Amino acid sequence: MSRPFLKMNGLGNDFVVVEARSAPFAPTPEEVRAIASREAGIGCDQLVSIEASDKADAAVRFWNADGEEVGACGNASRCVGWLLMEASGRDQAVMETQGGLLTATRAGDRIVSVDMGVPGLDWTDIPLAEEMDTKGIELQVGPIDAPILHTPGCVSMGNPHVVFFVPDIETAPVVEVGPMIEHHHLFPEAVNVGFAQIVARDRIRLRVWERGAGLTKACGTGACAALVAAHRRGLTDNKATLVLDGGELTIEWRESDGHVIMTGPAQVDFTGTLP
Repeated sequence: MSRPFLKMNGLGNDFVVVEARSAPFAPTPEEVRAIASREAGIGCDQLVSIEASDKADAAVRFWNADGEEVGACGNASRCVGWLLMEASGRDQAVMETQGGLLTATRAGDRIVSVDMGVPGLDWTDIPLAEEMDTKGIELQVGPIDAPILHTPGCVSMGNPHVVFFVPDIETAPVVEVGPMIEHHHLFPEAVNVGFAQIVARDRIRLRVWERGAGLTKACGTGACAALVAAHRRGLTDNKATLVLDGGELTIEWRESDGHVIMTGPAQVDFTGTLP
């Protein structure tokens, strides 16, 4: 049976979104990789399915381009939230994910805010292979006496993130160091690797090597993690603009309840049918 899909993107971070509320959708890793292939398939950073839920407006599942199912994707959650709100005519939608319930709210024309919940800050939340202070873990890249990167922060946003703070994002070794840290033994479930330059108290320039997807134009959970990691170290305020290769997100680590709120655009590129 053929199945319709939407190709969507959030700041260039792109997804194939499949409707699975009427018929089960259980792709194998090989099938995910085939769909995600930019050479032979549709091409995307993540595959997303919208499924029935008795706890929310819909359940949402995410697979990275390498075929692995993951618990969270911020930009995709924003896109699915927009779809659900468009379908219902309401200004809010609740999504069930592996990381818990996420609430999306309309914030403008194709602009969506998603409550990403409370970040995980304990070493077991990431998880790490050994106990460390996640504000700045014992990890460095380069010579012991002159490391080029060191003491990154760690945050879980339903998926694991490590954030290195760099003086200049343009010279940061993202594609060289990203894949090496992604599978470092400290991260038993692998990790998303962020490189953040603090531009001002309310502005961060960010690039992310995503677990299972590589360098993407934007990473929503990575932006959330970077703001949390920066604010914990006193480098920024609790709200900032995150400037990614694909555009800008507004991230707030809300003081009232500790939740992280991500706001940004959702776009539909085209529609199609899976064979």
